[in-house]
Amino acid sequence: MPKKESSFNRMGSKISIYLILILFVILFAFPFYYVFVLASQKGTNMYVNPPHILLNKYYFENIGKLFDAIPFGLHFLNSVMIGVFATLGTSFFCTMGGFALAKYDFKGKKIIFTFMVGTIAIPTFLNLVPFFRMMTAFGWYDTWLPLIIPGMANAFGIFMMTQFLEDAIPTDLLAAARIDGLSEFGILMRIVFPLAKSSLAIIMIVTFVGKWNDLIGPLVFLSTPEKLPIPPALTRFYNNMDGDKGALMAGNTLAILPLAVVFAIFSKQIISGLTAGSIKG
Repeated sequence: MPKKESSFNRMGSKISIYLILILFVILFAFPFYYVFVLASQKGTNMYVNPPHILLNKYYFENIGKLFDAIPFGLHFLNSVMIGVFATLGTSFFCTMGGFALAKYDFKGKKIIFTFMVGTIAIPTFLNLVPFFRMMTAFGWYDTWLPLIIPGMANAFGIFMMTQFLEDAIPTDLLAAARIDGLSEFGILMRIVFPLAKSSLAIIMIVTFVGKWNDLIGPLVFLSTPEKLPIPPALTRFYNNMDGDKGALMAGNTLAILPLAVVFAIFSKQIISGLTAGSIKG
């Protein structure tokens, strides 16, 4: 009898946990679902009381209005190019910087690391004016370079890779690689990058999502409408629209899809990276 009660208790606890998890999934997924609901409504009848809950038939009509109003495909390609170049560059240079701080001893290493970590606490907006003047002096205004190059060696990414690589790569492995004649760059490419996949996945998705959703940077540094990525392009579209918000919501749904694809691709590496430090030995 006690065994049956304990099995029932375990089953009841599992069911409770699953119900709570399902509730959280619904709560977090509903805003994304509701964006698609609004995008499928007729724009002039979008906000009603009671609100729409089910999908309607006007989604592709709103998509057509969006592409007629602005060159959305071009803005989408701009966002992809900025996000991909920034993500690849950030992954490479942050791994390189983290490897140097984690596995090399040199004068001033602790001071550099402390100063770098301290810069994380500085709000970005405080640097906006001097950063704008610097980019203008470089001749980079109205190009993608200010959105890509300066953030490639950011403090957060280097700090994260430093903390990960300190324990993930044994010093004896590096010594053995040097004895075998592998250069320092070869060690970086053939040992460090393969062993840092989980942390790289986190840096890549954080960088890509940040660049994809960046609104202030493109508005400050880009003046040519054809060079704008999706967020400022949709903002300008909203400011110039005639009240029919169906096309705007359809654009938001198209802007969400790549982020979902990126997370789906890197989800396994992200989860393994978050749990990497929980198991010893």
